Amino acid sequence: MRKSANKKAKSTIFIIFGGTGDLTKRKIMPALYNLFLDGWLPEKFAIIGTSSTKMTDVKYKGELLASVNEFSRKGKSKKEEWSEFASNIFHQAADITNASTFKPFGDYIEKFKKEWEEETPSVVYYCAVAPHFFCTIAHNISIAKLDNSPETARIVIEKPFGTDLESAKALNAKLLTLFQENQIYRIDHYLGKEVVQNIMAFRFANSIMEPLWNRNHIEHVQISVTEQIGIGTRGKYFEQAGILRDMIQNHLLQLLCIIAMEPPVSFDADEVRNRKVDILKAMRKIVPSEIDSMSARGQYGPGWIEGKEVIGYREEENVDPHSNTETFAALKLYVDNWRWQGVPFYLRTGKRLFKSASQITIQFKEVPHNIFHCEEGNTPKKNRLVISIQPDMAIQFQLQSKSPGLEMNLNSMNMIFDYSGVAKSETPEAYETLLLDIISGDQTLFMRADQVEEAWELIMPVLNFWENSKTADFPNYPADSWGPENAEALIARDGYHWFNLPEKSK
Repeated sequence: MRKSANKKAKSTIFIIFGGTGDLTKRKIMPALYNLFLDGWLPEKFAIIGTSSTKMTDVKYKGELLASVNEFSRKGKSKKEEWSEFASNIFHQAADITNASTFKPFGDYIEKFKKEWEEETPSVVYYCAVAPHFFCTIAHNISIAKLDNSPETARIVIEKPFGTDLESAKALNAKLLTLFQENQIYRIDHYLGKEVVQNIMAFRFANSIMEPLWNRNHIEHVQISVTEQIGIGTRGKYFEQAGILRDMIQNHLLQLLCIIAMEPPVSFDADEVRNRKVDILKAMRKIVPSEIDSMSARGQYGPGWIEGKEVIGYREEENVDPHSNTETFAALKLYVDNWRWQGVPFYLRTGKRLFKSASQITIQFKEVPHNIFHCEEGNTPKKNRLVISIQPDMAIQFQLQSKSPGLEMNLNSMNMIFDYSGVAKSETPEAYETLLLDIISGDQTLFMRADQVEEAWELIMPVLNFWENSKTADFPNYPADSWGPENAEALIARDGYHWFNLPEKSK
């Protein structure tokens, strides 16, 4: 049987719009089940999945069981544990565009209040649907007079938060007429990853880091999220989005904020988010005349991945054969404040690259005076701090030491904090962390309206320029490469190079 339920957590009702969708089956339900097994869900909870198709609770539970068995990090479920968990799952058909079909949700809420003898359970409205339905759902919750009290109700929305600055402002404005900011949970799953959270602990719980974490010691920072996969079946979406919208506006800029933010005075959600907003506001604006020197874009062509031939982006399903959409993007950014003035931050992300990996590399400056021999191979190399988010989870310092022997020869060595070697329990998935925070009412890892809008404002000049100027050289990098040459030139102009993971054996 499972561990004892989290008695500190308030009784919670989850209403999942898009309850039969891919996100629910792959991420949300396995995460809730894992939280249940580990004793983190409240003692009293209910999960109501909704979709446009009528089905019995039994059929719905059967579909979810198959998904949990396939996608849960704990593997195939045990019959008794699943039976106990599934006794709290229900299906309710509804048309999310029609408020009158929301009435049964109110009936469920009242039913559980009576059964649980609790007047104010938490109610979580999870919008696991296409973005254009977010406001519709929020509006119909209000029309149907469902619980939207600031003390009990929360609404969860997935990215993308708008498609540009104007639409993001409109989305936030509409949501804020129906819910208060402290009720809105904008999910960016990257912020729930274990290593990303540990950056905060690493920076602010260790006295040796703060004196080094500034322009006096750090030369530059690289943030790379590279993917070996292509766009798959997402051609229609990707044609409208592009990778600048899909990855940099949210994931990579949020990683930059965590690296660059000033120490918060407490771990209060708004205090942490205030410091992130400060960074976004301090970022140097990109003017049109500097876009070519501050950014690079690319689109993958055909090639070979691990011995298998793959098609180019323009040959993918639902993609314009003359598409101008970028599948690779790199930016050079500056944070204009006392801590980071003059330190370049290089961001890079792309599809069909040589290896799938997410890592942050902080390169420190050279020692001020080299006392060692200057023969080739014996010059001290610059120290680096490498934060690996995936596929491996680790933090490593690359330092210099003496090689064994009678001569003073230098050698690079790594001091590694490896999660797989020190974790006493399984590392939770990002959605488990984020769902638990939603249950607990903790917004620290969720984006606030002003964060979203500041991030959009930063990238809009590049976005507008790219959309309004067709590039003649697409596709400009083959599958299984590290991207286009102009991305190499972007960083090489400053005398640096991208730090790639070790090459795979051929």
